[in-house]
Amino acid sequence: MVIPLRKWLIAWYLLCSSKKGISSLQLQRNLDLGSYRTALFMTHRIRHAIQDPMFSKKLSGTVEADETYIGGKTRGHGRHFMGNKVPVVSLVERGGRVRSQVMKHVTGKNLKEVLKANVRPSATIMTDELPAYRKAAKDFASHQVVNHSAREYVRGLAHTQSVDGFFSLLKRGVVGTFHHISEQHLPLYLAEFDHRHNTRFLTDGERTVISLKKANGKRLLYKQPVSR
Repeated sequence: MVIPLRKWLIAWYLLCSSKKGISSLQLQRNLDLGSYRTALFMTHRIRHAIQDPMFSKKLSGTVEADETYIGGKTRGHGRHFMGNKVPVVSLVERGGRVRSQVMKHVTGKNLKEVLKANVRPSATIMTDELPAYRKAAKDFASHQVVNHSAREYVRGLAHTQSVDGFFSLLKRGVVGTFHHISEQHLPLYLAEFDHRHNTRFLTDGERTVISLKKANGKRLLYKQPVSR
């Protein structure tokens, strides 16, 4: 099926302007597409286009770091339960950008690598009481901790409310819009939510234009071509 450019642009705008995302089924209905697979084809390629594989600037100032667990039908809560859920770590520059990524395991070593790759050493790191963060954040200018297990959520300027708010929106999108996201495609959905957060002060049109420019030079293929 050949999808008209007009429908691609509308789909791009809808994805960028929907706060909690738009499902492929909804996109199929809105654009009168031939099948669910066609709509999924479009949304995955748009998400691929807006991914940021490399960053020109590291996060600075006050950076909140936290982890959450996405997916899985088995019930459970927090870091004490893994089951079939996938760990996601997000770094939120207070008042600024967010960067999220899937992690196999949340350990001090892994967290340290993520912080080192994405945050300037001069930054102040804000986390909860997870011991792994102590090792991960020791090379930064400051590390402040709020003890959620003791029901401490704010202590002066020390809190993780920015990253908690981002996770809340992400989870409402997963549960209410997409219902299920596979581990394979989760990085694409994280790129979508990161992009909307990072352009939240812009209009829907401006956000869409920025995302369209990110597609420059990318081949939006589901599978990589096989060389012969």
